[in-house]
Amino acid sequence: MAVDVVTFGCRLNAYESEVIKREADAAGLGALDGGAVVINTCAVTAEAVRQARQAIRKARRENPDARIIVTGCAAQTEPGTFGAMEEADLVLGNEEKLQRHSYRALPEFGVNSFEKVRVNDIMEVRETASHMVDAIEGRARAFVQVQNGCDHRCTFCIIPYGRGNSRSVPMGAVVDQVRRLVENGYREVVLTGVDLTSFGADLPGSPRLGRLVRTILRQVPELERLRLSSIDSIEADEDLMAALAEEERLMPHLHLSLQSGDDMILKRMKRRHLRDDTIRFCAEVRRLRPDVVFGADIIAGFPTETEAMFENSLRIVEECGLTHLHVFPFSPREGTPAARMPQLPRDVVKARAARLRASGEAAYQAHLAALEGTHQRLLVERAGLGRTEGFTLAAIEEGRPGEIVDGVISGHDGERLLAVPAEREAA
Repeated sequence: MAVDVVTFGCRLNAYESEVIKREADAAGLGALDGGAVVINTCAVTAEAVRQARQAIRKARRENPDARIIVTGCAAQTEPGTFGAMEEADLVLGNEEKLQRHSYRALPEFGVNSFEKVRVNDIMEVRETASHMVDAIEGRARAFVQVQNGCDHRCTFCIIPYGRGNSRSVPMGAVVDQVRRLVENGYREVVLTGVDLTSFGADLPGSPRLGRLVRTILRQVPELERLRLSSIDSIEADEDLMAALAEEERLMPHLHLSLQSGDDMILKRMKRRHLRDDTIRFCAEVRRLRPDVVFGADIIAGFPTETEAMFENSLRIVEECGLTHLHVFPFSPREGTPAARMPQLPRDVVKARAARLRASGEAAYQAHLAALEGTHQRLLVERAGLGRTEGFTLAAIEEGRPGEIVDGVISGHDGERLLAVPAEREAA
């Protein structure tokens, strides 16, 4: 019986779940009577932690004889919470979850909470190893971890305490991993990390993300599409900007860690950019790469946010031409400075999040309409669905998962583009 891994949260977690599955299987966990379920948690919001607890209880109900192992960011930041759950047999930290020996010494049922919690100080971890994977189960595109952790301390964010300080995977190891995945049939690779644009600061010579991108594209010419996960635009280097302008295989989609469109709120968040920095960045990238598509994370209802401050966030959606919004109603995380700031009423927070989502939805509808009649190259994710180079979802009848097909956009249904194969359109 194979180890079942349930993954929450970011693309980095999805990548690490493949490592978990491999190492746990190699340690013999899948051979145990009743099998094993690993819950790889997220801690970005209080809701994410609640969902993790719910998943653990569900896993126990559905697998009464299995070993239930809890790991990930929520386990790292709240080990006591999960150690106290009767349904959990073992709690592993983010560093421990990637090590085979962590699964060999699985405790017996009924051990006390001290024995079953194995979470060390993530801040003591100084390096991030390259964990080679051959495939990402159920994914048409592959993720490659190039960085982990974060040196910044945004006032709303608990993640540095779950991931530790920033540390990078050496460039050679990243290139080897990308080459290995391409040899195994992947046509698109996504570079991922906790703070992706901080890549390289801890490596000899301090290479930046742009240099890594250009090195991958040069040394792995068979790779058809390279994509970036969320970036911090204030850290975008000259090589990265040049790559966006010159490298067609670098996909024209950037997801920005924006968080707010108001300068005072950005300062209270301890972000390193101001609204004009983001507006200038988007304008410059659009000049270099006119087909670029922007997404962004925005928090609604941050403590002390006035209506005028919120209006600045609403306006920046149009000012930057954002089309793929991830809107988060502010959720105080215990242990962060923002949790101690004056909170807004929950109904105000939820109402502002709804207004932001409506603004994002209007922008997305306009984006869909603007693509009608265009030719697009689509990576098929699953039967009947693919993604454009700009990461817009499209329905298309042809192609197997992992294939890239040429399509013409005939319209949209409000949620996705409607594409017909280019050959049929030409006929």
